[in-house]
Amino acid sequence: MYLAALDRASLFLLLGRLDVDIAHEVRTAGCTYCGGPLHWARYPRKPRGGPPLPEELSVRHGLCCGHCRRRTLPPSVLFLGRKVYLGAVVTLVAVLRHRRPGSASGSTLRDRLGVSWQTVVRWMAWWAETFPRSRAWRAFRGLVSPSIRDDDLPAGLCDVLQGLARLRSLLPAWARIEHAARGPTPLTQKMGRFQLTP
Repeated sequence: MYLAALDRASLFLLLGRLDVDIAHEVRTAGCTYCGGPLHWARYPRKPRGGPPLPEELSVRHGLCCGHCRRRTLPPSVLFLGRKVYLGAVVTLVAVLRHRRPGSASGSTLRDRLGVSWQTVVRWMAWWAETFPRSRAWRAFRGLVSPSIRDDDLPAGLCDVLQGLARLRSLLPAWARIEHAARGPTPLTQKMGRFQLTP
């Protein structure tokens, strides 16, 4: 069931639309540093793992302040941080390998998605060890059923998010919480000319 979901472009189109909506919200709020207007500063990504996607889903929505020129990176539900694979792929591959009957074998994942076994093991370790201790998960935990145990991640979380309406309401909330938990974006580089200090 989950592997079939990765073949549907409709899932990624929905996630791409949610990313655009979140980026518009961040843009409307203005620069967090100086309050100036934010302008689009999209940059290309080469996402792996999903079906062939339209070109507009191969960009990461970034923003640049019109006054202080600092960059702002809105939260994303399509991409998972700096990972090359799409966020849904990272999550659903871990679900497929997480003590579920009918789990996909390593060779199936490699053939269908081009994911090496070492990468799958790394993703599973992240879900099992790093994610349950993260500030983002502790903050998000109040929005989902308390029956989801930390040792049942991400499979238990995906079981809760199966309804499309629930997915639409919780994923943007997750992206905002995860983005806030990471803290302020360390990008303080100013675009344009170099600033010389005396």
